[in-house]
Amino acid sequence: MSTVLSEPKLPAGVKLPIYMDNHATTPLDPRVLEAMLPYFTNKFGNAASRNHSFGWEAEKAVDLAREQIAKLIGATAKEIIFTSGATESDNLAIKGIGEMYRERGNHIVTQVTEHKAVLDTCKRMEKLGYRVTYLPVNADGLIEMDDLKRAIDDKTILVTIMAANNEIGVIQPIEEIGKLCHERGILFHTDAVQAVGKIPVDVNAMNIDVLSLSGHKIYGPKGVGALYVRRRNPRVQIAAQMDGGGHERGMRSGTLNVPGIVGLGVACEISRLEMDEEAAKLKAMRDRLREKLESNLDFIHVNGSMEHHLPGNLNMSFIHVEGESLLMGINDIAVSSGSACTSATLEPSYVLKALGLGDDVAHSSIRFGLGRFNTPAEVDYVADKVIDVVQKLRELSPLYEMAKEGIDLTKVQWQAH
Repeated sequence: MSTVLSEPKLPAGVKLPIYMDNHATTPLDPRVLEAMLPYFTNKFGNAASRNHSFGWEAEKAVDLAREQIAKLIGATAKEIIFTSGATESDNLAIKGIGEMYRERGNHIVTQVTEHKAVLDTCKRMEKLGYRVTYLPVNADGLIEMDDLKRAIDDKTILVTIMAANNEIGVIQPIEEIGKLCHERGILFHTDAVQAVGKIPVDVNAMNIDVLSLSGHKIYGPKGVGALYVRRRNPRVQIAAQMDGGGHERGMRSGTLNVPGIVGLGVACEISRLEMDEEAAKLKAMRDRLREKLESNLDFIHVNGSMEHHLPGNLNMSFIHVEGESLLMGINDIAVSSGSACTSATLEPSYVLKALGLGDDVAHSSIRFGLGRFNTPAEVDYVADKVIDVVQKLRELSPLYEMAKEGIDLTKVQWQAH
């Protein structure tokens, strides 16, 4: 008689695989999809066609979305420029300001833990003859305001610092940075992709001149984003990087993605109305996950300041465990590891290295991104599974045994065979 091994019974309300990588992308909120659908079918007009009702209907939908986005960040509708996403928004902001204010200076200040969309754009600017200062961060992931003050000179035209980090969830002192920039007459851009819709962002209170945001990080569609460009005090001018029919006040030509824009607008509206409640729920689940992991495992630590932190982010290092093995062990849970997934090689994350973590610790890190559709039951399942896999992997690790005995592994002289 053959015995069939039964799968371990799943707790009620848990379906595998579990998605916990909401910093990478988020599922589309059903309410967003519902609002978008008509604009794929019977409301298919081009928002730039001003001669008939099909175009007017599309334009009206775009105008409403502009209002919804502006309301979420304390801007006016005329200050919202639509793009294909955050990467384009970052490129348009940095290149467009660089080009427009070239007469005034050629110096840009950013930080080492920015998203690649900012870092690689800054590298391109250096090739074009601009000077870029990359500020370091402290072990908690925050920049030092004194470093920023020292970096600014009479040729500085732009400071670009992200609001919240996509890997470690650390929130920078945006208001303070903006205030300093305004005192010195310098424009301030922030990549606020991970912050908008998760925590309160107000472009006036925070002294932000230009801000990038994206649809698919806030339960909206992929392939659509926006750039906020301040219209007064100061009026910001941006040189177009895409030429054509002069759409979007001449800053970004191209037929508008009406269904995507409608979806982005509704996603912003939902975030504005539900943000406080959602943030409290996410923070409670994140703290529960952290508490369960910390009370069952030693040699683990949280990366990034927990005081200035996104509610749904938890980035943890599980020391003496290889990150890739851990990911394979929890392959029914979608999370990110501390290796740069952007390259074919397993380079440790540049963000974690900037915090001063060694390669081995960076490699052992996991980013949990909790989101709108996660449940406490899923959190418990994930915690139990991670604890189980980490313990099993450590049983196989001589390093863990030695560390437990109090041996300082940095001082061990390994014998070569």
